[in-house]
This record gives sequence, structure tokens and C-alpha cells, in this order.
Amino acid sequence: MEVNVVIVDNAPELLDKLARIFRGIEEVNLLGKFEEAVAVVEYVREHPVDMVFTDIVMPDISGIRLAKELNKVENPPVVVLMSSIPGFSLEAWKIRAFGFLEKPYTRAQVLTMVEKYQKERKKEPDFL
Repeated sequence: MEVNVVIVDNAPELLDKLARIFRGIEEVNLLGKFEEAVAVVEYVREHPVDMVFTDIVMPDISGIRLAKELNKVENPPVVVLMSSIPGFSLEAWKIRAFGFLEKPYTRAQVLTMVEKYQKERKKEPDFL
């Protein structure tokens, strides 16, 4: 099952790293990569996106705020929050994010999130 993904990180080198990881995963369509979270909300309103992987600490709006805004759109994507600050994993749980990845993440960890999404989607096609 193909998964449409958008990635967000204000650090260009980390954004490129994540893009390379997704390009190497066969069933993932990387639809876009963004350095600013604000642009993602508009993009998701106009395109079918399944998953958003977003950094938490960003200059415009936080990944937590982004997740809250995305939950307001029709057919919201699941959100995976990423941070090098482990304490944010509690925040991810509080807002019911789909997952949390501690930086530096690995390809295997990213792939695990995608596979988890695919399994959930197969079990409950409208779990979103």
C-alpha cells in the first residue's frame, strides 16, 4: 500500500537526510519537503497526504501546533513528531500524535513508522 508523505524540518541538512530515507522506501510517495510548517497546512488542504513527519522546534510554528492545525482539516494526515529533546515525547502522547522519533533517527525507525501506519490502515481502513 502506497503512503503519501510530507516532511517538515527547518534544518535543511536534516530535511535532505529524511528525504533520502523516504526516497529509498518503495511504497512511499514523498509529496513535499518544507522548511516552514505554516505552508504545510495549506498544502495538506489541497493534496491527499497520509503522513506528516515534522520537527517539533521550528521558528514559525511548532510541530505540536502544526499537528493541532492539521487535525482541523478534512481527512487529516497522521503526524509523527521528531525532536532531539526526549521530553517532547510526552507532548506527542498528549496530542495523540501517531508517533515520535528522537533525533538522530535511523532509516529503520522511519520505516517502522511507515509500516505501523500501513498495518493500522489495513486493520481499519477508516482509522483516521
